[in-house]
Amino acid sequence: MKYICILLLLLVTSIASAQISVRGVVKDSIGEPLELANIIAINKETKAMASYAITNDKGQFKLDLDKNTTFNIQVSYIGMKTISEEFTTSESNINRDYTMQTDNALAAVELTYEMPVTIKGDTLVYNADSFKDGTERKLEDVLKKLPGVEINDDGQIEVEGKVVSKVMVEGKDFFDGDSKLATKNIPSNAVDKVQVLKNYSNVGQLSGVTNNQDNVAINIKLKEGKKNFWFGDITGGTGVADEDGLYIVQPKLFYYSPEYSVNLIGDLNNIGEVAFTRRDFFNFSGGFRPPSQQSGTNINLGNNNLGFLTLQNNQAKSIETKFGAANFSYAPKKSLDIGGFAIFTSSRIDLQENRSVRYVDSEFGTPPDEDTQSNTEQKSDLAMLKLTGKYKPNANNQLDYSALGRLSKESQDQNFTSSIVGSTLQQEENSPYSINQSLNYYYTLNDTNIFAFEGQHLIQDEDPFYNALLVNDPTNNDNGFNPLDDIPNEDAFDATAEDLGFNRDQFAYDLNQEKRIKSNQLDAKLDYWNILNNKSNINLTLGTILSRQDFDSNMFQFLDDGSVFDPVPTINDGIDNNDIQYNFSDIYLGTHYRVKSGKFTFTPGFSTHAFSTKNTQLGTEFKDNFFRVLPDLNVRMELKKSENLNLNYRMQVEFTDVTQLARGLVMNNYDSYFSGNQTLKNGTSHNINLTYFSFNMFNYTNVFANLSYSNRIDQIRNLTDFENVIRTSSPFNSGFADETFSANGRFQRSFKKIRATLSGNFLYSKFNQFIQDRRSVNESYSQNYRLQVRSNFREAPNVELSYRYGINDNQQGGRNTKFFTHSPTVEFDAYIWKSVTFRTDFTYNETRDTERTLNTNKLWNASLSYRKDRDAKLEYELKATNLLDTQSQFNNSQGGFSVSTTEYFIQPRFVTFRIIYSL
Repeated sequence: MKYICILLLLLVTSIASAQISVRGVVKDSIGEPLELANIIAINKETKAMASYAITNDKGQFKLDLDKNTTFNIQVSYIGMKTISEEFTTSESNINRDYTMQTDNALAAVELTYEMPVTIKGDTLVYNADSFKDGTERKLEDVLKKLPGVEINDDGQIEVEGKVVSKVMVEGKDFFDGDSKLATKNIPSNAVDKVQVLKNYSNVGQLSGVTNNQDNVAINIKLKEGKKNFWFGDITGGTGVADEDGLYIVQPKLFYYSPEYSVNLIGDLNNIGEVAFTRRDFFNFSGGFRPPSQQSGTNINLGNNNLGFLTLQNNQAKSIETKFGAANFSYAPKKSLDIGGFAIFTSSRIDLQENRSVRYVDSEFGTPPDEDTQSNTEQKSDLAMLKLTGKYKPNANNQLDYSALGRLSKESQDQNFTSSIVGSTLQQEENSPYSINQSLNYYYTLNDTNIFAFEGQHLIQDEDPFYNALLVNDPTNNDNGFNPLDDIPNEDAFDATAEDLGFNRDQFAYDLNQEKRIKSNQLDAKLDYWNILNNKSNINLTLGTILSRQDFDSNMFQFLDDGSVFDPVPTINDGIDNNDIQYNFSDIYLGTHYRVKSGKFTFTPGFSTHAFSTKNTQLGTEFKDNFFRVLPDLNVRMELKKSENLNLNYRMQVEFTDVTQLARGLVMNNYDSYFSGNQTLKNGTSHNINLTYFSFNMFNYTNVFANLSYSNRIDQIRNLTDFENVIRTSSPFNSGFADETFSANGRFQRSFKKIRATLSGNFLYSKFNQFIQDRRSVNESYSQNYRLQVRSNFREAPNVELSYRYGINDNQQGGRNTKFFTHSPTVEFDAYIWKSVTFRTDFTYNETRDTERTLNTNKLWNASLSYRKDRDAKLEYELKATNLLDTQSQFNNSQGGFSVSTTEYFIQPRFVTFRIIYSL
């Protein structure tokens, strides 16, 4: 691996060293430097664009050109006469300055070639063809090659270190802006321009009065031949792996016109290519953002989904998925837009895992270390439907309405074996649904007065069911338990069963937990802006959050004869059922003042809240009414047009969900039981964030850095008691503060045709936990660094070398664990004979502790495809995954009580043959 990386790096650098640099300054007729002037070098012989540059604030530029070659240089700037000259490079670097003259005709600048990158205010426009080399197939392949744009590990687009909040095609939302669906499905040959819209506002009327510096959107401009026509591709393929047949079918069709658009995406396969994961589904906001997200109030409605095992790196022993999605938009007239989408995803997944768990120091009476094995079958059917409408009769009025519905049906069956508890069969089911509606109205009274109303209403219904079947020997109930004894002792679950009131005279513990959680929430606010002058405005906000949650639960046991037994616990005052109603209200008034002064923009403010909480259960009622003032501050410093520093401070009040308040025992898992606290109160947090960004087109340098600190007071923590590996927990408001500090950054720079990226992040967290009535302070230090070098040649093959290094240091009670991870990666792609595309990637992972290597993983994939030329309709592809036939991989993680190493089994070597037809 090491020698391959060195060889590829030498090859890339040798190609890049065959160039010289042309540097200079562009000025106007009176000697003032011109910023954002465009310089293009065109190879005289091939007529191809060889290099380009955009001047910085000092008028400086740099071109990287081949030695001993003749070029035509064009220098352009709006309002100036274009300069065109011819010169020949030599073996050494060249210095050359240009002076531009005013063009009184103000004619549009005419260039032989389009600039690869242009800057228009807060918009960066990339000419996609300038960065393509023929190996691209989807939008993500193009975006990876654009300076300043990244695709993160979750498939999201990042610009300036910020996740892109919306993706549009021809100005129309693509599945409400979901970036992953866009990057994985839009064909690269349809992309003409990529417009990066910084400081983006969904509502044009508010763009001048709100802080949008964290909002970044991308708009894809299509090639002319793709408008008013259907375009896309259809993929079909098959293969063989062991005795099972493989299949893949992927239709992806798109239509765009000024009046309407239609997007159709399908994916059926059993080779592990997951188009839309469960995580994607539940993280998909559908464009809904709570109106109160900046108010300082954070109320959690809880997450009562199943305890689904998550896919590690989207891999498992067996994965079969079906995915279908449709998106449309229709503008019957200029003032009205109607749109929506429907998404359905179905998966059948088999997982096999071996896990080794090491708990905190035994002086706390915590459980013995545990080794487990599990085989899990997951079934998931998820659906989502959204309809939206926007009515804008004029520039001063805009009315938006959206409705989003979700429906799920999921189950998980697991055969679980523990070195402590023995064999357990577990079954989980859940069929939740939710309906979310929003109504927004924006009204501009005149040049100095703007009003905005935003409201959302959510209805949610969840019904998780859990069943566990544990082995039991009813003859040893009173023998005691010590896993280190050589003589037979009572079953590991016997003591817990006695505390919970279960019948122990059975040959199996057949335990069941029913739950029902209903949520109803209204979140609304009315904003008013008074624009004092072109540098300042005042914002007043009146808002409210009204929430109600109902929670019912019932724990019971099936006996050997099939009858139902209702247990009576000997702990928790004998309460094991719940019937609780929880009401929450927040009425708040916020004031903010925004002013620009030189390079600075200050936005100080505060909000005054009247909070009220009430929960009723078991014939008792608990109320808590109080007032709170929550300050916040934003300071932005514009150092240059593309360099800024941003400081944020916010105080937040955090409220829990109904399940934390319910006093009855709840079985979350056979080894985890929970009883709530009726008198829980809110927590408070202080959050501060400092962000720096710089994007220099002169030397193609992109710098991003971020520092964040959070101090949490009166946070909800759990009092936990262990009976071997089985725990019972109850929450309370901790008087000890928890802290987190994070630092992350990225430095990226291009050296001729080589782009190097150095990124890193550091996370420190300190939190208090309470085990067996004793307090312990857990501290975690996490460091991750990545060095990445990638070539960007138009004609030659390209290679990307990446090396990740991570350190995880965890101090839990009296136990200290430290892991080191090393992960080099090589990616290679080549476009050969203008018809063959070859791609391959290899990743090696190694995990160590302070003494030895714990585990290693290797994964190698490759593909070879042929099409007659770039415009060919048919393409043939041979694709192989897991070429080394790796059986399993490893993952290390830490929780509140333990650290663990998990071996998860993955799909074997798959080889598929595919045919792709492009419309």
